[in-house]
Amino acid sequence: MTRHFALVPAAGSGSRMNAALPKQYAMLSGKPMLYHALKALGDFPDIAGVYVVLAQNDSHWREYDWSEFGDRLIPLHCGGETRAMSVMNGLMAMDAEEGDWVMVHDAARPCVDSESLKRLVAEVGCGETGGLLALPVADTLKKDDGNGRVKVTVQREGLWQAQTPQMFRHGLLLEALRRAPASQTDEAGAIEALGLSPKLVLGDPRNFKVTYPADMAVAAMILADRNKT
Repeated sequence: MTRHFALVPAAGSGSRMNAALPKQYAMLSGKPMLYHALKALGDFPDIAGVYVVLAQNDSHWREYDWSEFGDRLIPLHCGGETRAMSVMNGLMAMDAEEGDWVMVHDAARPCVDSESLKRLVAEVGCGETGGLLALPVADTLKKDDGNGRVKVTVQREGLWQAQTPQMFRHGLLLEALRRAPASQTDEAGAIEALGLSPKLVLGDPRNFKVTYPADMAVAAMILADRNKT
């Protein structure tokens, strides 16, 4: 029977947050930001287990109480120097079969919702290539000339902004990452390099990536609004 797992790479430092702690441990609504991403995945009934890939020298994980997740949450201290390496190491360490589905999700996307996860499973699970949550680009895009001036306006038609989770078969994703350069920024790009076309599944604007300190306040408002319902 094919299973679904989640894999959350959380071995980075989040330098753009200018914080003493790695970004995934920044406090958000009374919990480490990482908690909210893990909670959303852990509460989704189709997911058999949630693996979180930590830095090998991570000294912060044990400072928090993760007991509410029980044995559905499995920490792996095998993070690499890049995201791609952390995901690849996690895939090799997790207990999964080649045909199992793996949802790779950013630790810095604490506001992913269950409806988006349902769409991802429903629209991607019937094929073999896999796919990802994404949003059609709505803003006008400008390319600079390297000196802070506009070089050209980029046509936005057909452009999508990638989100996570990105869901692929365990064996296929591992093969793709083994062939991809360490600089690969997302799993879909590695799959594309094999000549395959991942499916784009409509995401949610609230599932944004927390990158700068000001983003924390926006995420807190989203979480507070969601907890009211």
